[in-house]
Amino acid sequence: MTLDRSAGLVETARALAAGEVGSRQLTQECLARIEATQGTLNAFRVVRAEAALAEADAADAQLAAGVRRPLLGVPVAVKDDMDVAGEPTAFGCVGDFPAVAEDGEAVRRLRAAGAVIVGKTNTCEFGQWPFTEGPAFGATRNPWNPEHTPGGSSGGSAAAVAAGLVPAALGSDGAGSVRIPASWTRLVGIKPQRGRISTWPRGESFQGITVNGTLARTVADAALLLDAASGNDPRDPHRPPRIDAVGAVGRDPGRLRIALALKPPFTAVRARLHPEVRARVLDLAGKLEELGHRVTLADPPYGQIGLTFVPRATAGIAEWVSEAPHPELLDRRTRGAARLGRLLGGPPLRAARRAEAVLHRRIGGFFASYDVILAPTTAAPPPRIGALMELGGLATDRAMIAACPYAWTWNVLGWPGVAVPAGFVGPGLPVGAQLLGPANSEPLLISLAAQLERELRWHELWPPHGAEKDRAAPEPGDALRM
Repeated sequence: MTLDRSAGLVETARALAAGEVGSRQLTQECLARIEATQGTLNAFRVVRAEAALAEADAADAQLAAGVRRPLLGVPVAVKDDMDVAGEPTAFGCVGDFPAVAEDGEAVRRLRAAGAVIVGKTNTCEFGQWPFTEGPAFGATRNPWNPEHTPGGSSGGSAAAVAAGLVPAALGSDGAGSVRIPASWTRLVGIKPQRGRISTWPRGESFQGITVNGTLARTVADAALLLDAASGNDPRDPHRPPRIDAVGAVGRDPGRLRIALALKPPFTAVRARLHPEVRARVLDLAGKLEELGHRVTLADPPYGQIGLTFVPRATAGIAEWVSEAPHPELLDRRTRGAARLGRLLGGPPLRAARRAEAVLHRRIGGFFASYDVILAPTTAAPPPRIGALMELGGLATDRAMIAACPYAWTWNVLGWPGVAVPAGFVGPGLPVGAQLLGPANSEPLLISLAAQLERELRWHELWPPHGAEKDRAAPEPGDALRM
């Protein structure tokens, strides 16, 4: 039997467990799709063809022996900021990075669940920007329109899943880096509670603002990968209570009080919500009202939350730069951010970390009146390839804030969010919205996202530049076609 390449993570795992298909066959097909699109979409930095086939053969032997694990034999991908034993972790950078000796904890958890790791996906340099381009690997392109970016920094993972190269992938999110590319490639992206998926061997990646998350075409697939990758190294500083993400998919969320938050948090750069993006988010709000939820225009009391983000983000960049084997080869913007991070790494960083508890109390109080926040994921559709690549540091920051002002606040808080598709704008470019909640609220957010998915069926539409060329794509001007 040949499993349709549109099959997601849940269906692939079921077919393998039922003996309808073998892991080696699936992995060979996956590797062939990657090879066929690498020259155009360029989603992968490392393709582990030989190692992945060996892992698939081992999975087939276990399946034949009656072993059952959640992802046994399923091919998946991980972002190139995660350690995979025997491979370098270049994190988007130029240079000769050595192979690492051990899997990071998230990858170890995937292996324990039985997954086959087919490769490591492209990301911009140290994950700083909402595009996936750089001299180390070129440009990763959006399967919906290759002239545009899939977003960043988990753009390679998003492009790979959206194009049907793998059924799901891990990414990381330090300022929206799972949710932004999910929205710009029409995927579901789960940014979980801090510590839900370990970032070990870094107990606090980027001073705690970066978490690992999942990208998939459906809520059920994203939830299954979340459950499989979740868990902690004993040395992790953040160890949230376990959740059942898969169980939440079929659960009725109940009638919820939803705050529609359209105003961007205050930043030094003015951000304007693109009218077409606003219209798509309003369409989604209308659908939630049709489903029986009460949607009210209301913005969380963010205050000066931006002052707590910059020291943590730039100090994190400084830490990565200090470990780079060839810092002289890094982007000038990276070196500038690292210099700022070293300046802010003392009292400003400590003050920023202390402020988190105050923010938790103030913004947490907002959830006494509301259960969930619905907000745009981005203020604009995905920019063209190269549009931000040659800008200077300040110009890049201004462009980045203008396009993506909505996602980073939840990284400061460490709370979960789920990005969902919201339709198309302009020449068939996907945009999305995010469902945001307080600490450990993934089950509620997942159940609400799944309810929306059952109505809108966004996963049934495929991009024109993916693993299959004959799937329907949106016409220019299509809005909420699902």
